[in-house]
Amino acid sequence: MPNTNVKQLWILIAIAALSFLPALGFYYVGEEAITPITALEMSQRGVWLQQYMYGDAMSRSLLFNWLTITFANLLGWEHVLLTTRILTLTATLSTSLVLAWLTRHLFKNGTLAAFAALSYLTMLDLLLYHGWLSYVDPLFAFFTFSSIAALWVGVIEQRPAILTMAVIALTAAFLSKAYTAYIFYATAVLVLLFYTKPRAYLFRPVVLLIHISALIAPMIWLSLIPGGASQGKRMLFDILLKLAPSTLLDYLYRLLIYPMEVLFSLAPLPILGIYYWARKKYNPPANGTHVQLKIVSWTLLLCILPYWFAPYGGMRYLMPLYPMFALVAAYVIMQSGTHAMEIARKWIIAAIVFKFVVVLFIFPYYQDHYRGKNYNDAAIDILSITHGYPVYITDVSASGLNVAAYINKHRHPATAIQRPPHQWRDGFVLVRTAETDKIFKKYKLGGDELLLMCRGAACRQPSN
Repeated sequence: MPNTNVKQLWILIAIAALSFLPALGFYYVGEEAITPITALEMSQRGVWLQQYMYGDAMSRSLLFNWLTITFANLLGWEHVLLTTRILTLTATLSTSLVLAWLTRHLFKNGTLAAFAALSYLTMLDLLLYHGWLSYVDPLFAFFTFSSIAALWVGVIEQRPAILTMAVIALTAAFLSKAYTAYIFYATAVLVLLFYTKPRAYLFRPVVLLIHISALIAPMIWLSLIPGGASQGKRMLFDILLKLAPSTLLDYLYRLLIYPMEVLFSLAPLPILGIYYWARKKYNPPANGTHVQLKIVSWTLLLCILPYWFAPYGGMRYLMPLYPMFALVAAYVIMQSGTHAMEIARKWIIAAIVFKFVVVLFIFPYYQDHYRGKNYNDAAIDILSITHGYPVYITDVSASGLNVAAYINKHRHPATAIQRPPHQWRDGFVLVRTAETDKIFKKYKLGGDELLLMCRGAACRQPSN
């Protein structure tokens, strides 16, 4: 491999990590408000095994909520959005470190380990969006990939203790989001079965016992929580729902466009790796480490195929696979020579500079002038209008959720905003579309509209 300065790579990793910090102070984006709302309602009700949103029970995985409640109690619930973003960023950065650890164990090369971690952190989708956004997906990706990484190292080095850590991480991934963690993990096991030495170790009694415990864990969990059976069915239904195409034309279009969408989201290094591989600049070494690359590559390919052929699915569902893309790209580029490494370094620096421009100028302007600040402004205005009257909400769109989260923030420790009861006389309700009540005020939130409806004596309030 070319003689690359490992210290410089880690400096670039540190700079890439620092580029996420300005995003911690952004207003709510997308559906970020889901966890802050549900975590607050769980905390106020004093429950740990059931999510609530607007007072309605939800069948969702709870680990992200548990972490949010724990740290929001320390930082203060007025900082709950910051709390969730810190958790997300921690998961993102931790995934890069797990990738470096895995690479070091598989390939015995510190330079490649740092380069793979840098490749991961500078993927556009992570760098600009999902790496800091407080969705559950980065946490799910961290635990899922960590389980696979520990599986590979545990099997190749024949270390039961690391395999135990793999099962713990796998269970945490399930508690974070969904059954799909087990599909990713099972695929990695399947690939190992095609290689003689890993296959023999996987069938040792201690290894079988460890993996049997991995299968028992979700059954125990679903038997403990309220509505566990319905949660298990919902997880399965969410997977099956993505297998039903709307029209054949839409499905064919997705089949064609999906690979390009993936490559663009993971740019720049995966695209550069494909370029050097296609130009036959890539020269695998003769020391046998390319076998480890085959294990990673086959696992990646088999894991991504269902998402490619499924009619629906966004990029965030592939996040557990991002580190594998980064590792393969880094390996191919490093084996393509010094010139390839220099080009990669320039693209990485360009990506980081672009990230700083976005988080320091472009996105703050967008939030101030189109969508972001107006969520907070609307919440403050609604609280001033509705003072003295109850205010409810039915809007579960991203805009409605974000306004609700700001209402909760500004009136904490009051009870989080709820759905209206079946019978109510005087007060206000926030809705997405006009119903039977009188429209008191409209709020334009980017391309969305939030309606404040009134009923009874509340309608005699002056509108400001």
